[in-house]
Amino acid sequence: MSLNRRDFLKSSAAVAAASAVGIAIPQEAQAKAKEAESDWRWDKAACRFCGTGCGIMLATKEGRIVAVKGDPAAPVNRGLNCIKGYFNAKIMYGADRLKTPLLRMNDKGEFDKKGKFKPVSWQRAFDEMEKHAKKALKASGPEGVAVFASGQYTIMEGYAAQKMMKGGFRSNAIDPNARHCMASAVVGFYQTFGIDEPSGCYDDIEITDTIVTWGSNMAEMHPILWSRVTDRKLSNPDKVKVVNIQTYTHRTCDLGDFNIIFSPNTDLALWNYIAHEIVFNHPEAIDWDFVKENIVFTAGPANIGYGMRRAGEKSIKDGKYTKLEMETIDKEMSKKVSAKEAPALEPYGYKEGDVMKNTAGTLKHWHITFEEYKKSLEPFTLDYVAKIAKGDPNESIDSFKKKLKMLADLYIEKDRKVVSFWTMGMNQHTRGTWVNTLSYNVHFLLNKQALPGNGAFSLTGQPSACGTAREVGTFCHRLPADMMVKNPKHRAKAEKIWGLPAGTLNPVGNQHIMKIHRDIEDGVVKFAWVNVCNAYQDSASASHWIKAAREMDNFIVTSDGYPGISAMVSDLVLPSAMIYEKWGAYGNAERRTQHWRQQVLPVGDAMSDTWQWMEFSKRFTVKDLWGPSTLRNGKKMPDVRADAKKLGYNDDTTMYDILYANKGKEYKIDMNKFPQKGYDNSDCNGDSRKVLGGDGKEAKGCGFMVHEYLFEEYASFGRGHGHDLAPFEVYHKVRGLKWPVVDGKETQWRFNVKYDPYAAKAVKKSGSKSTHAFYGPLAKNLLQGTLTGPDKSKGKKALKDKAKIFARPYMDPPEMPDETYDTWLCTGRVLEHWHSGTMTMRVPELFRAVPEALCYMHPKDAKNKGVKRGELVWVESRRGKVKARVETRGRNRPPQGLVFVPWFDEKVFINKVCLDATCPMSKQTDYKKCAVKITKA
Repeated sequence: MSLNRRDFLKSSAAVAAASAVGIAIPQEAQAKAKEAESDWRWDKAACRFCGTGCGIMLATKEGRIVAVKGDPAAPVNRGLNCIKGYFNAKIMYGADRLKTPLLRMNDKGEFDKKGKFKPVSWQRAFDEMEKHAKKALKASGPEGVAVFASGQYTIMEGYAAQKMMKGGFRSNAIDPNARHCMASAVVGFYQTFGIDEPSGCYDDIEITDTIVTWGSNMAEMHPILWSRVTDRKLSNPDKVKVVNIQTYTHRTCDLGDFNIIFSPNTDLALWNYIAHEIVFNHPEAIDWDFVKENIVFTAGPANIGYGMRRAGEKSIKDGKYTKLEMETIDKEMSKKVSAKEAPALEPYGYKEGDVMKNTAGTLKHWHITFEEYKKSLEPFTLDYVAKIAKGDPNESIDSFKKKLKMLADLYIEKDRKVVSFWTMGMNQHTRGTWVNTLSYNVHFLLNKQALPGNGAFSLTGQPSACGTAREVGTFCHRLPADMMVKNPKHRAKAEKIWGLPAGTLNPVGNQHIMKIHRDIEDGVVKFAWVNVCNAYQDSASASHWIKAAREMDNFIVTSDGYPGISAMVSDLVLPSAMIYEKWGAYGNAERRTQHWRQQVLPVGDAMSDTWQWMEFSKRFTVKDLWGPSTLRNGKKMPDVRADAKKLGYNDDTTMYDILYANKGKEYKIDMNKFPQKGYDNSDCNGDSRKVLGGDGKEAKGCGFMVHEYLFEEYASFGRGHGHDLAPFEVYHKVRGLKWPVVDGKETQWRFNVKYDPYAAKAVKKSGSKSTHAFYGPLAKNLLQGTLTGPDKSKGKKALKDKAKIFARPYMDPPEMPDETYDTWLCTGRVLEHWHSGTMTMRVPELFRAVPEALCYMHPKDAKNKGVKRGELVWVESRRGKVKARVETRGRNRPPQGLVFVPWFDEKVFINKVCLDATCPMSKQTDYKKCAVKITKA
């Protein structure tokens, strides 16, 4: 048998693909595939893309990844990959891969913010970073040093970064791009359950009778999960129902039994309508035994604003915002109650025309009676909701009403199992926390939550937004395992585990990702480091932040594999090792933690982000960082240097020695032992490239198993506290485990006594006979009151092991179409490209498939605006404009009055147009709705 290399690869790929879908394979083809793979090394890993967490198999040969296939042993995807998944190898080998540090310099070789990028050594790069970080600390204290972190960090990278930021720099100005992705879901979990992350798992898909998607294009954003939904639907098409609730029609809608197109923001009203149907028209459907045993009713203030800049902030006073921009921003301070939202707000004490004075978002809420909750639902009749929520002007009101009634009936039907999935449609929302909590209301009333095949489930978008951003706690306000920087007991625990003096950790954690951008513009943050994300392409109202980065007195660093917009905006660019060039772990959207080993050496002089953080930490000592300082709010950070000496440190002890090497050396390198045997470990051992490190000498590695150390120390926060993780070595033997992992067994349905040992333990301790225990500890001691406020005279009420149903009204977003800006803009992704396109646009096959971002528009809107399919238009908001090509056919079909433009294309930089309003409670940016006008270019 004689085959050339191309035939080898084709044969092997064909056999792998056929095997994944169960096609019988001829013996000759099997033989060719076997010969082709004879000298390949196969190993398991996790996919680099979305939060689904698919398992993949990687083949390496001669130091290069040569093949990728779905892992048939992986329970998430069962051998399948989506189109992006099959190109996990090619994202690493783009022609413009960054291979050496680049610094802006003048002709004399000096740093110059207006200079051009020139190659420098790692030593020179860290010299500049050290100088500018110390300058920022001197000017602004701990709040002057910031990190744009990521839900794409590996668990070890995120934990390493957090330790240096919070334990070393004493700065909580580290926040992940996951803030844009799932923060509203997180605060919804906190407020509802007292603990983060979903109660169900992907197995619900095969068990349920009904799948309802809310603002989630699963067919393109989570295609492997959608393949499982499709299989479930086709397995019993008469019984299984699929309903899609969206602002425009897309590929997910193709499977729907019926689809509901609603007007942006009115998903709040839709959830309240279903609850109204249950409470007023089908009270017999309420499972009162479950509700009385497990649920309390709660409310919070309505006048929380929209998470925008507030009057008095420096850049507002300095005139950096135009009159047009201020038309929207002024609503942050006060707004007039509209006719559309007035009925929904009436139970809360507002009427049409009232001026609502807004107070910046609060998480406060209080206990109310069921009767008060029922009062909040009164306005949400079928007539009112249909009137405000119908999103397609060409659909009749009777048709829309019929669909709403059918939707409610599916939820209410006795013994019908229902899973509600959502993604960015509900999370990227100025009332994102509210709408997340509203989803649980319906499921709780019917006792259809935390049961196999029943539950509301947020589909988080990034590969480790759960594992690294949430569980590791790389948000500005968090610590690992749901602990909070503002809680002194939590800080004390972290200080003990990290070996820090008492009082080291900063209790003020308010520099979320949009505030970091605003603090750079205000001149507070003077050193910012972009890690594993594209912070200057992925932020709304992006022109402001790019201008601040380029023109103000600051130093911006980006670590990346490719030169995206953030790299081009920066002063220093560092080449990062990409996913399979390092050891790592991710946590997916169903609480599944997965690990992989380093498969190949990084290209050029690229180094992992973990290495970069450890190397940077060597530049800072106890004397540099642990003296006294004062925060903006007047809080005094104590001098802990004397206490550091009591722990055995001295003024010259480096943060590397304290935060990494101190305990890390307990974890030995043993290249003859699993899982290390046979695999490179550049961070620990160095490698054959002989890269010169931060000290100008060959980087020979840290000399201990840093990946195991970081993971095990992080895991120690959660073990015994409902976040239990298995040992490091175990994860290298299995295809992931869903935490909490107790006695070696994963948990499928949390809070359910039958499946969750923590729930069983709570019920046993309380002596109740409940089927559930919602044991999350956060916000379980509440004041009592009514819809209009708490009554402090009644004192607080303990709500141990209870979950909450929230009264939340419909409210308008801060910017809606008007006579000038007459069209809704929605943004998002497409199947072929990941986020800002930094990786996928480098894959020739994916680039050819979708080379540019299009402006998807209804044909009648195009005709009315005098443009044709394929022509260029300006998409313009109060903040800026971009040029895009019109598409009136195909995968995305907006109703009249709405356009959809994906954000992967840096040439169609749509985030310059978007509004940086956020959910005031979660601080998650609302990219899904702002007002634009469309004109022919």
